[in-house]
Amino acid sequence: MSDTPVTSTRAAKPGTAIEVLMVSLMLGLTSFGGPIAHLGYFERTYVRQRQWLSADEYAGFVALSQMSPGPASSKVGFLIGLRRAGWAGALAAWVGFTLPSAIAMLAFALLAPRMQGGAMDAVLHGLKLVAVAVVAQAVWSMARKLCPDLPRAGLALLAAALLLVFGGAWTQMLALAAGALGGILLCRDAGTLTALPSMPVGPKAGGAALAAFLALLALSPLVGHAVPHTLAALSAVFYQAGALVFGGGHVLLPLLHDALVPSGWLSDDAFLAGYGVAQAVPGPLFTFSAYVGAIVAPSGSALLWSAAALVFLFLPGMLIALAGLPLWTWLGRHSSARAALAGINAAVVGILGAALYDPIWTSAVHGGVDVAIAAAGFLLLERWRVPPLAIVVLCVCASLLSAFAA
Repeated sequence: MSDTPVTSTRAAKPGTAIEVLMVSLMLGLTSFGGPIAHLGYFERTYVRQRQWLSADEYAGFVALSQMSPGPASSKVGFLIGLRRAGWAGALAAWVGFTLPSAIAMLAFALLAPRMQGGAMDAVLHGLKLVAVAVVAQAVWSMARKLCPDLPRAGLALLAAALLLVFGGAWTQMLALAAGALGGILLCRDAGTLTALPSMPVGPKAGGAALAAFLALLALSPLVGHAVPHTLAALSAVFYQAGALVFGGGHVLLPLLHDALVPSGWLSDDAFLAGYGVAQAVPGPLFTFSAYVGAIVAPSGSALLWSAAALVFLFLPGMLIALAGLPLWTWLGRHSSARAALAGINAAVVGILGAALYDPIWTSAVHGGVDVAIAAAGFLLLERWRVPPLAIVVLCVCASLLSAFAA
């Protein structure tokens, strides 16, 4: 079989941005369960019910989104909106899917400082235990899919060891680079790429998106050093994180933690509490950024800082998705490119595994009761496929009972 993907010629029926907004808003209000579940909701809605694109075209979008940085489900929705109603449709798809959970996370950030006392401390501790269960399940699930053989398992272990020994955002970049090099050397059988539908993005537009992506990535560290702890610096932090997140929203945790907590933007407790709440709302996990932006904002600026964090975290993924449309054929023809991506995905598993231990486990688990609560949450997620919202309720209630019984 040829490695070259075949571009679909199926013409999508044109639609309107308002139509895209209404459909994506409903998905944003009802799509619980993380990016894999979101992709299932999208397939049912966009392919089977609305018939906006074929199953093969949808598979091409999913493949491109999963093999590039940024939130997979949001990128798929963005590309479907672009396919359906042009640039306005792409924006409408992102806004509709993102807005409900972003508003919920902003509301929690504004209310959290007003909620004091032992009961609130127990609730926040329960949310941190949610993070333990959810990330453990993500590591387990991703390891089975992305590290199916000894070479990729070894790359994951190498990445985890680098993070646990050295730590820091630069070490994460080194781990990803090592994964790419290891993939080129060890993962030549990474497979072929799926076809993409025809899109209103040619080489010129794709090249402009790639240039913007790289320029902002190069400038963001300079901005952070030049004007620390400003809105521009926060935007730079989130842009860098969004540009380096391979493998789904859970990988966001170590990247943002290392960029924000050691430098004093916010505390471990506040960071992990927000991450726990993010499991209880529908839509993309990347809206955790709306919470962080509001928490670290100066008085009276929560909405602006929250919006900036949200936009700059999503922006690199959208730019690279646009750039990837005309580049897809090139990737399909080069086994080295596919192998590098396979190695990067394996390194992502190791990065997330290291984060599961530090800071998540070390910050949340303080005794046998905490181990039992987190283990129960993990088993319910992995073995019985209980929705994450139910895990949030379980862990918070168990933490409250434990606090009152102490």
